[in-house]
Amino acid sequence: MNAAVAAPLSEREERILARITEEAWLALAVELVGIGQPAAENPLDPDLPGAQEEAIALHVAGQLQLLGFAVTRPTKTPGRPNVIGVWPGEDGGKVLIVNDHLDTYPAGDPAAWTRTGGQPFQATRDGDRLYGRGTSDTRGNVAAILLALKAIRAEGLHFPATLKAVFTSDEERHGTDGAIYLLDELGLTADYEITVEPTAWTGPEGDWGVDIGVANAGNCLVEVTTTGVKTHLWRPDTGINALVKLADLIKRLETLEFTHIPPRLYGGTPPRVAVVRARGGIEGELQFTPDKASAILAIVGLVPGQTADSVLGDIRAAISELKRADNAFEAEARLLPGSLFVAATEELPADAEPARSVADAYRRVTGKAPRFYRKNAYNDTIRFAHKGINAVTFGPGEDGWPPVNEFIHISKSVAATKVLALAILDILQKEDNGSARGN
Repeated sequence: MNAAVAAPLSEREERILARITEEAWLALAVELVGIGQPAAENPLDPDLPGAQEEAIALHVAGQLQLLGFAVTRPTKTPGRPNVIGVWPGEDGGKVLIVNDHLDTYPAGDPAAWTRTGGQPFQATRDGDRLYGRGTSDTRGNVAAILLALKAIRAEGLHFPATLKAVFTSDEERHGTDGAIYLLDELGLTADYEITVEPTAWTGPEGDWGVDIGVANAGNCLVEVTTTGVKTHLWRPDTGINALVKLADLIKRLETLEFTHIPPRLYGGTPPRVAVVRARGGIEGELQFTPDKASAILAIVGLVPGQTADSVLGDIRAAISELKRADNAFEAEARLLPGSLFVAATEELPADAEPARSVADAYRRVTGKAPRFYRKNAYNDTIRFAHKGINAVTFGPGEDGWPPVNEFIHISKSVAATKVLALAILDILQKEDNGSARGN
């Protein structure tokens, strides 16, 4: 089905979309950006304390209760509640989950936030952009969910299918207290799932879109350590500097070609290494060269078929290659203690729900055909897909938002909210929502 033959909007759909305005979305987004911050900042570092999402969780739970949802706040770790709002359908009907998360990245140095006057959590509009930590990932997307649900609920409808609005804690640290807890320990399940996370883009000519992520790349953190021989800084020729050896290893790993199953239908970037931290030397020993040095590597873009063992095997093969060329080279690699290996997901066919309904709604709202792709970044879609649930990612945040002066486009957010509302409505009102995964 192409844009030219997209079904016209019904009167009910017209009313629903008319409730989704720039003013309504902007008011919600601005309200959400500062709530619970900076307590909701959640570093990936496994050796640092996690976030405290309670304030934003209570606010979102209250919003769902006002809409008539039956709300619970299942919690694994004190101060880190999840929020589940249920709009029940008829017995035996399909179940759709709409998901987003409650934590954000740490904001870092407030002075670097020039677009918000040095206040990272002060949502600030400039033209079509709303700036602030969490605007794109993911308070602006939470606003899209809440506004879409409000617009539908105003119709006073009843559906065969059940809707669960699931807002998780701990997403930025891969979901131990959030999606993993809900799915593995509490048995949360559904037939279909939409994670409203950043998939938007802007082209060089000003063209833009909000893509549909039908697969996710995997990732992991690896620690590499090099060993040398400590010596006086006055006689570096008598020792082996572990930092120099670490630099040699990093240079080699930046061009490492992993053995893997190649990306398939929806492509994606090949697996690659990002160096995120390096250490060497001991405080108080500037007079000596270091005999130990280490780096933390983020291995991103993993594809189906890659495992922790295969990733470590490829890195260890590169270490062996360096050792063959330099007998003094000593290094080892391991998964970073406390971190999780995240396996890639298989592609969901574009004609399977919920991809089908999101794509159809996208055509009807924008007049354009959507693009499907493999999303490189982690989000909760992965956890749902690992459980065999048909899961996609679709949201107005920028896929690749800047670490400082984070922003979201207002016009894209309004359009994506309308798409989301039509897609949710379409899935909920069908007696049979389509085939299972892969059919």
